[in-house]
Amino acid sequence: MRAGNLRWLFISTVALMAGGCVLHPVPLGETELNDAAWRNQQQVTADQEALGKSIDLYEAMARALKYNLDHRVEIAEQSVRRGELDLSHFSLLPNAVANSGYAARDNFNASSSFNLTNNVQNFSESTSQERRIGSADIGFSWNILDFGLSYVRARQSADKVLVQEELRRKVMHRIVEDVRSAYWRALSTERLMQRLRSLEGETKTALDETRALYASRQTSPITALTYERELVEIKQKIGEIQRDLNTAKAQLAALMNIGPETEFAIARNDRDKGNLELQAGLKDMISTALFNRPELREVEYRLRINEHEADAALLELLPGLQTYAGTNYDSNDFLLNAQWLNWGARASWNLIKVFNYPARRAVVERQDELLKTRGLALTMAVMTQVHVSRIRFLHARKELATAAEYSEVQTRLVQQMRTEAAADRISKQTLIREEMNTLVAEARHDIAYATLQNAYANLFSSMGLDPYSWEIDREQSVEVLAKQLRELWLERGDVSAGWSKRMAAAK
Repeated sequence: MRAGNLRWLFISTVALMAGGCVLHPVPLGETELNDAAWRNQQQVTADQEALGKSIDLYEAMARALKYNLDHRVEIAEQSVRRGELDLSHFSLLPNAVANSGYAARDNFNASSSFNLTNNVQNFSESTSQERRIGSADIGFSWNILDFGLSYVRARQSADKVLVQEELRRKVMHRIVEDVRSAYWRALSTERLMQRLRSLEGETKTALDETRALYASRQTSPITALTYERELVEIKQKIGEIQRDLNTAKAQLAALMNIGPETEFAIARNDRDKGNLELQAGLKDMISTALFNRPELREVEYRLRINEHEADAALLELLPGLQTYAGTNYDSNDFLLNAQWLNWGARASWNLIKVFNYPARRAVVERQDELLKTRGLALTMAVMTQVHVSRIRFLHARKELATAAEYSEVQTRLVQQMRTEAAADRISKQTLIREEMNTLVAEARHDIAYATLQNAYANLFSSMGLDPYSWEIDREQSVEVLAKQLRELWLERGDVSAGWSKRMAAAK
């Protein structure tokens, strides 16, 4: 009966535990989702330096490098990789295991022996164990094979930290390139929007007057319709320019991690074409790119990781030798020695590893071949990108010169038109048309300059040159970081500094 009760108790306990292990998906509630949304909204722009009166280009770059969330994600990812590297160091240490326990039973663990020769019991039941026993031990063990594998894995973790650093650099290059383009487009938007709104009102008035003249037949229908068509076409062009420029400030705010509802002004930087000069030939630029590009460095690090994987496969093939030693205690009073030391060694060999090693080695070799081929493909892609970026920059510079020349001619023309209109020698509609043409010319000039700035940043990005020197600390204030960025970019564009020194230093 007693054994039956114990059996039912065991079955009931197992059934309760099995029922408790049945889990069902529990979706987040409305309160939890609201709390998460509110928390994220509060934290997304938290702990950032306050905005000043206006933001110039280098402050925009500094804020992007310091606060951009994509960049911060890469930094956090790198921190995780460093933590994994630190953790892998502990796997190189011997194992130290401490155990303690307590065991009890309701009767003695007694037994007797039986003589197989004469079929007689040797003696009565006896025991050498108490009903309640406490035990403890501390054991040290060290597997030489595991130590070798742990060392290889630690080296792989170290290379993964470097891989993540290159991924972070790649994101950083893209962010700075986008900032330079968005900044100049946003600046153009702020400079032109007020004039655009003013001219839109004048254009509407002129169109109404032209349509009235057409309706009353006070002028030739063909002349009126032709003039109306010209006004609508120019208005359409201005609408297209507005469409391209209106989102620039929002894009710049996102790059700097500024909330979309936050108002900020953009400093009225002067366009300085003298700083945007190329001081190196295509060959030097390609050499610099092949040395600096994050993608190529990443492939080299992954090749090194794969080499370590080949070492790991070879180590796993070898027999393992484990040494151990420990101190022990047992409270059983029947023992002659309740405390003792033990030590020894044990060898083991997984024979299956011998058979799967060729397949494992083949996978490593194919991975190595894949990475080398990818490296060659990236090399060609980088060389092409540098060449295309250089052509794009030179073409953008020509387009800017043409846009500047066109804008200058249009400015002189509209000045003459204003003089003629003041003397009543031309109509108001004609003046408005030229004012709109002037505004279009200025907008196109601004867009051409923004395109040149983007091409300029893309050129440095294609060569893998970081937007800041290694001495710049991202923990510094925005003001200090912006100052250092300004000095670096002015040096890059300064004819007297030259690129040869920078390229030599980079190599």
